[in-house]
Amino acid sequence: MTTAADIMHHGARWIPATETLDRAAQLMRELGVGALPVSDPSDPGERMCGIITDRDIVVRCIAAGHDPSRVTAGDLCQGTPRWISTDATVEDVLREMESHQIRRLPVIDDNKRLVGMISEHDLALQLSDDQLAQFVERVYA
Repeated sequence: MTTAADIMHHGARWIPATETLDRAAQLMRELGVGALPVSDPSDPGERMCGIITDRDIVVRCIAAGHDPSRVTAGDLCQGTPRWISTDATVEDVLREMESHQIRRLPVIDDNKRLVGMISEHDLALQLSDDQLAQFVERVYA
């Protein structure tokens, strides 16, 4: 049985909620990623308060006329953060991503520490063409 730990991208990195969006964009560029989990200011690097994407930075900050050097990652976090455990099955991952219409899913270990991230790409490598078509339809609907 394939688990989240088997398909995740290892080495996901946090960004503190207090960090500015220009720094978040630089970190995304350095890491070659499009999303970063945001750590809760009350428990930095241990508890997730959200996730920000490159699209969030462009659409919700820059296009809205805000200065990314003055807006923080925490300012963009909305809703309840979603994640999955390392031992979750691919079906569990699909269900979580589809039910919340999300494209990236942080993975945590038994100690509740961030250990990886699952993206659409990671998932697509595991799915049949039919499963992938269903996933895309449900997430992008």
